[in-house]
Amino acid sequence: MSNTKKNWRGRRLVRFIPALVWMAVIFALSSRTGDEVGSVLPLFQKLFPNMTDFNWGHFVSYFILAAALDYGFGSRSDKLVMKVVIVLLCGLYGVTDEYHQLFVDGRMMDIMDVRNDMIGAAAWTILVSIPVVRRKWRRIAA
Repeated sequence: MSNTKKNWRGRRLVRFIPALVWMAVIFALSSRTGDEVGSVLPLFQKLFPNMTDFNWGHFVSYFILAAALDYGFGSRSDKLVMKVVIVLLCGLYGVTDEYHQLFVDGRMMDIMDVRNDMIGAAAWTILVSIPVVRRKWRRIAA
């Protein structure tokens, strides 16, 4: 394999670093016990008075993960099949995250959280499908 091809492949892999970092953030947050999570909620409620639980956090976290995966895949993610792949990858990671929570005190597996994860990921893929947003995103993510 030529050095040019190795460099190109390496640059493509580097584009997935933001997604891997964000997955680590999600994992770290999922590792918090139920008491730790519950103690942080009042702080967020001061910023967002109508927030009653952390369901919105799943939506936002996986919206960001989908954006990071979109960045990783580059212009290939403009294809519908890749948008589906991004949502499915986010859903799969959401399932593994929920499974991980079975082993954390005070936490449990909740399929509705996976639903919220996938809604967040789908929202990203729909947003970035709007032509003007896609053009701006591609300029930023170039």
